[in-house]
Amino acid sequence: MSGHILIVDDEMPIRRLLRVSTERCGYTTEEAATAAAALAELHRSRPRLVLLDLGLPDRDGLELIGPFRDKGVPIIVLTAREGSGEKVAALDLGADDYVTKPFDSEELLARIRSCLRRADRSAGVTRRVKVGPVEIDLDAHSVRKSGAEAKLTPKEFSLLAELAGHPGKVLTHTHLLREVWGPAHTDNVEYLRVTVRSLRKKLEDDPSSPTLILNEPGVGYRFFEPGAAGSAERAS
Repeated sequence: MSGHILIVDDEMPIRRLLRVSTERCGYTTEEAATAAAALAELHRSRPRLVLLDLGLPDRDGLELIGPFRDKGVPIIVLTAREGSGEKVAALDLGADDYVTKPFDSEELLARIRSCLRRADRSAGVTRRVKVGPVEIDLDAHSVRKSGAEAKLTPKEFSLLAELAGHPGKVLTHTHLLREVWGPAHTDNVEYLRVTVRSLRKKLEDDPSSPTLILNEPGVGYRFFEPGAAGSAERAS
């Protein structure tokens, strides 16, 4: 898989490590040490993906998520900030993924591949999703497990459709509540937890060890990406 990646980080050793790791996998790279340089590169070449540090010398990296998102460029935030509040803020602003330093290069490369697959699927507007025995037809509003219809409530289907429409991407509690229940209910996280538990009971072989709807503790949920390797997280 090839593609042009923009590395935005003010630390030269980190940029060098990222450049070597990504270029050995066939990607081409450009580097930027400041927010101003990153924005200039965005307008000059429109990269296929950006690896974005938040601790930049001239602006907070969070302020760059909007401009890159508006140009349709996938964003993986790569930062030393570990708090769940920072992760939620970045994801709600439109980042596709969030990796904390220090990081494992192979895991980061897997996340890059996953992010680019999602971008390619979005361009093709995939409307059917299949994960194991579960088949979801987003246009027909139907869900089947092992060939049998799974009877979902309207809210259950709306939540499942929102998650399945972004396979592999973490969607925050706030995002899911806003999209499924409306802006007045963005603080009602219990609504979300109850509905996720119900979906797991109907769709998972073992709801206590989910493989379909995965929990991102303190942040939100991720719909398992079809074809991706990895283990499920514990239910919440």
